[in-house]
Amino acid sequence: MDQNTIRLLVVEDEEFDVRRIGNTLKPFRDRMEIVDVVSSGEDALECVETHCDKYDIIIMDYQISGSIYGEQLIRKIRTIDPTLQIIVITKKTINQTNLHFANQLIESGAYWFGTKYPGDIEEYIYQPTDFGLSIINAYEKRLLEIRNSRSQNKLDKSIEDNLRKKPFIGESPVIQDLKEMIRSYAAVNTTVLIQGESGTGKEIVAAHIHYQSKRKYENYITVNCAAIPRELIESELFGFEKGSFSGADRGKAGLFEQADGGTILLDEIGELPRTAQAKLLRVLQEGEIDKIGRKQKCKVDVRVLASTNRDLKTLVQQKQFREDLFYRLNILRIEVPPLRERGEDILLLFDYFINFYSQDFGIIPPGIDESAKLVLMNYQWRGNIRQLKSLAQRILLQKVEQINDLIVQANLGADQYENASEFIQDSFSQTRILTLKEMEQRTRRKYIQFVREHSQNDKEAASKLGMAPPNYHRMCKELGLK
Repeated sequence: MDQNTIRLLVVEDEEFDVRRIGNTLKPFRDRMEIVDVVSSGEDALECVETHCDKYDIIIMDYQISGSIYGEQLIRKIRTIDPTLQIIVITKKTINQTNLHFANQLIESGAYWFGTKYPGDIEEYIYQPTDFGLSIINAYEKRLLEIRNSRSQNKLDKSIEDNLRKKPFIGESPVIQDLKEMIRSYAAVNTTVLIQGESGTGKEIVAAHIHYQSKRKYENYITVNCAAIPRELIESELFGFEKGSFSGADRGKAGLFEQADGGTILLDEIGELPRTAQAKLLRVLQEGEIDKIGRKQKCKVDVRVLASTNRDLKTLVQQKQFREDLFYRLNILRIEVPPLRERGEDILLLFDYFINFYSQDFGIIPPGIDESAKLVLMNYQWRGNIRQLKSLAQRILLQKVEQINDLIVQANLGADQYENASEFIQDSFSQTRILTLKEMEQRTRRKYIQFVREHSQNDKEAASKLGMAPPNYHRMCKELGLK
């Protein structure tokens, strides 16, 4: 059978009508073939369940022998394979006085229906051209639905891959409650404020809200409000028109426009400048963005998620954050617990990081002593999950066969990348004398890494270094730290 041949299953309990169906389809014998003929709904379901890929179109009489027929049979077939198209032929007369019957067939899942010719017309069961074209059209619809289903499966797999890259690991009661809250909040279309200490996994929470929501197939954009220079943040978020300011030789779509229909995460929302806060409030209230240089309204449909490790109420009291924006963001709130409150999740996460990065580094995962587990459980984890992940990576790079308490304690007290003596020995090597520029860059990079490790966020790190945030971010980029 040619792969383009339309394969038919006929469900008819009268041999006379089976012959008429065959005769009606003879002009199309090079395009379609009756594969099987059954006389009851039960037999039809068995054929479809056993050989779901054997048929493209089902031609069925409305009233047949057995206890399953009509709309019930149509629904059961479509449940097994929603892409199978069903054409109903019936002795009932379809006219303007009983359209309810026709609607019932279509609503139950039938593609097309027709009234059988009277019994004295032995050659055909229906007008051959109309009958054949209906089958061809039904087949085209099946192919389209199969392609759409495959595309849908690819999208679903993409979402699964995204969530697999951001796993939500933990079995503690607080994490179980958090997972349930995420499921609940994902189902509604409103803003969510995600609060928690630095390194607790707020971005992972936001990603799971998006990918469990109805917007999961749309764009998901994350923005670090502290990482964009204050003078550029409005144009980055809301875009601008060509000629709106000096140097604007072409227009630019802002991140809100790019996220239209989807979700945007505003990370470190407490760092957003006051002028940008006013424009964000308009987006939340009116669904409109103030695009620089544009006088007309620009509508967007974006779900806003906001995250912060700062107390926004305190920022409101200090006049650094708009009170009306705070209440608009705080419709739904999630508090992400610190790692120290998650009990044995610490060990689950450490084991995950050890196995994940062992595979990434191409080494055999080391064992973990009970003494090491005790140290991990009793540590305060100021840097939360981010610190735990860094610890696992650092230990693996030492290529130990067994992780004990001494190894954990030593690495918890060590610098994140390399200790000071190693840094000095490598920098003051007689075999390779560094240029002054290389030494300066290396020292700056090392010190900025140290300050970042001991800061809650980039703004705090910039403050400790005595730098303006834009200059700090520019330096980090130059040193390859961003």
